[in-house]
Amino acid sequence: MLRCRLSSANLDWNELSFKYQQVNCHIEYTWSDGKWNEGKEVTDPVIQLHVMANVLHYGQALFEGQKVFACKDGEVRIFNDAKNWARLTKGSRRLQMPEMSLEMFQQAMDRAIRANLEFIPPYGSGGALYCRPLLIGSGCQLGLGPSDEYRFFVVVCPVGSYYKTAALTAIPAMIVEDYDRAAPQGVGDIKCAGNYAADIKPASEGKAAGFPIGLYLDPREHKYIEEFNTSNFIAITKDGKYITPDSSSVLGSITNKCLLEVAEDLGLTVERRKIDFDAEVSTFKEVGAVGTAVVVTPIASITRHGVKHEFEGQQTLQKIHDTVRGIQNGDLPDTHDWMRTIAVDP
Repeated sequence: MLRCRLSSANLDWNELSFKYQQVNCHIEYTWSDGKWNEGKEVTDPVIQLHVMANVLHYGQALFEGQKVFACKDGEVRIFNDAKNWARLTKGSRRLQMPEMSLEMFQQAMDRAIRANLEFIPPYGSGGALYCRPLLIGSGCQLGLGPSDEYRFFVVVCPVGSYYKTAALTAIPAMIVEDYDRAAPQGVGDIKCAGNYAADIKPASEGKAAGFPIGLYLDPREHKYIEEFNTSNFIAITKDGKYITPDSSSVLGSITNKCLLEVAEDLGLTVERRKIDFDAEVSTFKEVGAVGTAVVVTPIASITRHGVKHEFEGQQTLQKIHDTVRGIQNGDLPDTHDWMRTIAVDP
């Protein structure tokens, strides 16, 4: 039985961080002649690509991020992966890359998870098995256009809890003034690799100035909130609303969509709309950056043009965070059907 391997790797589970850890293997599929092959397990983490591979020159690359948990009842479950498949599909259409069925996507995830069961952090450790589906144009090509070959990988890695204590840790943020995250009608709403490469310099400059995270405004007017470097923006207003930007250039965060549902369960009014930073920042009681890695990072303050806007606390964000983590770990009922059980012994 495979189940006996669960969480058996010789790792200090309490000391895991968010960085790469060697595992048994990854899963790789290849698309050519109009179809996907059956896929295979690959133990060598180093891949070979032609020097003229489309991804290296024209950036045809999409990726996702999701987590797998060893739950309280002994089952292994993945968080909301059908939504990740839907977002990958949207990106595939935008970058003219081949689509895959939900069945193939989930089969690839399950194969990677079962092959690396020992690296799933145990229940109670606060950790998870991070899964990184990656789709690239791998065909040799000189001119601009869609590749004639694609490769799809599922890479996994054990990661620890972002927070080492039960309480969330708030951090200061700044408005990114000199750079735009995405162009109007561009690719800001898909999870393509180039979006993140463009943020490396702005993020580095912000950290050097003492701000671990930066907040982008809209590229047309630099007036409306878009999102943080790698996370969606949410705010809890002083009148009890959960607000998050409505913009065609903001990535549709799977985590944010789940937090919206929890917020409604808690009785908050949810609004997805344009948010004018200067006009509305004084109405924010709590602010958070939300995403797969951390669920919620509370923002202590946001600085713009030398003016520091501070927020009152994180009580509501803490409650929302704890609810989502409770569902992920199996401590709370999955009333929204977010978790899919992995057949460990198929």
